Amino acid sequence: MNQEEMVALWEQHTAYEFVIRDADLAVSTMVEDASVMHLPTMSGGFGREHLRSYYRDVFIPGIPRNTVMETVDRSVGRDFLVEEIIMRMPHDQEIPFLLPGLVPTGRTVEVPLVVMVKFRDGRMASERIYWDQAAVLTQVGLIAAEDLPMADFTEVARFLRDKVMS
Repeated sequence: MNQEEMVALWEQHTAYEFVIRDADLAVSTMVEDASVMHLPTMSGGFGREHLRSYYRDVFIPGIPRNTVMETVDRSVGRDFLVEEIIMRMPHDQEIPFLLPGLVPTGRTVEVPLVVMVKFRDGRMASERIYWDQAAVLTQVGLIAAEDLPMADFTEVARFLRDKVMS
């Protein structure tokens, strides 16, 4: 699988998740023993059949309708893709993969995240998604950022947009 094919498959997979919102199509892009894990919340799973139900029952219904994904940067290697993304969404419903069990706050959440995707046999073998959960929790009002040694999330997003994308 060449780099262009990996990018095309990744973009097809994300369209199946975020635009078409179809679990069967999303897992059709994956190998039988695929894994997906949102590391800050340990949401995801292993094996295409488990992932089919995860996408159908948890992930896809948990994506707010007005979610916007902005690719900031992408690196592609021999059998992997790493993408930096800024995901912006209203917290107007439960989002189990991002804020499990939290009642909607009505606030907008902007999440800079990194996705690492590995490919095997012409399909996706794994996805690992990383983000700063403390930044997410400050945006929904669960913790006070001024009490923590961390950057303001708007500065992080501005840096990514201004420095990385230029």
